[in-house]
Amino acid sequence: MIDHKTLNPAIAQTAEKLKTLFGAAPAVAVVLGSGWAGAVSLVQNAKHLAYTELPAFPQPKVEGHVNEIVVGTIGEQAVVMLRGRAHTYESGDCTGMAGALRSLKAWGVKVLLQTNASGSIRSHMPAGSLMLISDHINAPQRSPLVGEPGSERFVDMSTAYDLELRQHAKGVAKAQNLMLGEGVYCWALGPQFETPAEIRMFAAWGADAVGMSTVPETILARHAGLRVMGLALMTNMAAGLSDEALTHALTLQQAQQSGERAAQFLGAVVAGMADLASLKD
Repeated sequence: MIDHKTLNPAIAQTAEKLKTLFGAAPAVAVVLGSGWAGAVSLVQNAKHLAYTELPAFPQPKVEGHVNEIVVGTIGEQAVVMLRGRAHTYESGDCTGMAGALRSLKAWGVKVLLQTNASGSIRSHMPAGSLMLISDHINAPQRSPLVGEPGSERFVDMSTAYDLELRQHAKGVAKAQNLMLGEGVYCWALGPQFETPAEIRMFAAWGADAVGMSTVPETILARHAGLRVMGLALMTNMAAGLSDEALTHALTLQQAQQSGERAAQFLGAVVAGMADLASLKD
């Protein structure tokens, strides 16, 4: 049973409902960012549930996102996929995914696999490239843990992106003969795109890609005790690195063009997690 005494009521109710509807929790949860939605088609015996049915889940309102979870299996690995996330730029609140992630943890999920669409800062990763996130930069220096009680809020972020899971993803890419970059993701608040001067600054800081999500969720996930992996799909070169004007429509167009390859890779990564001893009960 879910321990209702130690959880926010909405989180406890959500976790209990997930257990009632779907049984034991899958070890792996995937947040599907722009360009990655095709991975849903790889889920076998898929069961769908709208976020509106889950009290602790957000109601994102960004074009390109569908607000539902999909529960099933890919190969031998049970998985829950989240179609839609709350972005900080929607309301200024960076805690938008807190209820969802804490509910997944209370249900029994072990790993959060995050995906996103990003702007590339490096010429060796043009549009269409995939990047494994090795670390991140919190450019706005905003934390979803502000106001949290207790010493647990002082979360160690030195290995925020799990080394074993990263090695696993690199192994899958090698087996598929797929070029997988690895680098640092920089979170920019948005919703406006970055200026060329900001991109030059981020590059000097050591960032390889930039986007408007992922970092708050990683912080929340680590606080909850979830292991994290991050994958980014490059949808454009960042501001000042090409002659192309940046628009949300352009991001979605490029994400759609590269989405099938990204989804197939994501499916292989998830399926291969069934062989990781550290995820077995």
